[in-house]
Amino acid sequence: MQPDFTQLSDEELLAQKTKVNQSKTTHALVIGFLAGVLIFGCVAWLLSDNKRIGFFIPMLFPAWFIYSAIKKNRANQALAEELKRRGLI
Repeated sequence: MQPDFTQLSDEELLAQKTKVNQSKTTHALVIGFLAGVLIFGCVAWLLSDNKRIGFFIPMLFPAWFIYSAIKKNRANQALAEELKRRGLI
């Protein structure tokens, strides 16, 4: 649950912006790592002699984590809009 950004002071908004910037960096690293796991897994499956479709079931976990990380990043748009409205960007 996100706080109501219209009720926060300028200093509190800037503190929230710092937290969001740090989380964006962390999310980018996690997404990159998980994308690498997916690519490695798909290439390993393509190069293997024994191609089983069940191999892709464990690949759903990194894909789901990537989706949830991207979705969480989109939730911070309300903060960006409030910062832009106040001219703090």
